[in-house]
Amino acid sequence: MTRKKVGILISGRGSNMMALVEASRATDSSYDVALVASDKPAAPGLIWATEHDIATFSHSPKGIPKAEYEAVIDAALRDAGVECIALAGYMRLLSDDFVARWRGRIINIHPSLLPKYKGLDTHARAIEAGDAVAGCSVHIVTEELDGGDVLGQAEVPILPGDTPDTLADRVLAAEHRLYPKVLAHFTTR
Repeated sequence: MTRKKVGILISGRGSNMMALVEASRATDSSYDVALVASDKPAAPGLIWATEHDIATFSHSPKGIPKAEYEAVIDAALRDAGVECIALAGYMRLLSDDFVARWRGRIINIHPSLLPKYKGLDTHARAIEAGDAVAGCSVHIVTEELDGGDVLGQAEVPILPGDTPDTLADRVLAAEHRLYPKVLAHFTTR
């Protein structure tokens, strides 16, 4: 089986990226991580990726037009032979043009049970709504924020006394289990 080359975009510590990389090291993995790229040159996840022999790329978007910045990221991904992209804590919204160039080949992990709670502050919103469960979703990236087809979800109970932080910790653990499984399936299509 030929493994697909995946590019992972991060903005911070990259804990979901780490889970994806670790899963890629299994002998039966359907993908290899070809590049970890970031909009933050000092992102801690870049250091981890380098220490684990993963190619990295970073470029700050400060002071340049969005289209120019995305062209730089796009070129780095293509130069690495990337066939699909996994967003893993990448905190920039992608332009419609970038999404169109990679249509159907970008997935994202989002910390809610989509279509509920698109955007930010998902854990606080779920607690405030009195939901019994929260969770995470992996979805295809489209031009609509958190609006693409959902490929997989994991539920996490909301416990009495939960705060956004305590719930976030449990949802993150679920993300680390879910995202590699969904990416593995996604890369066999």
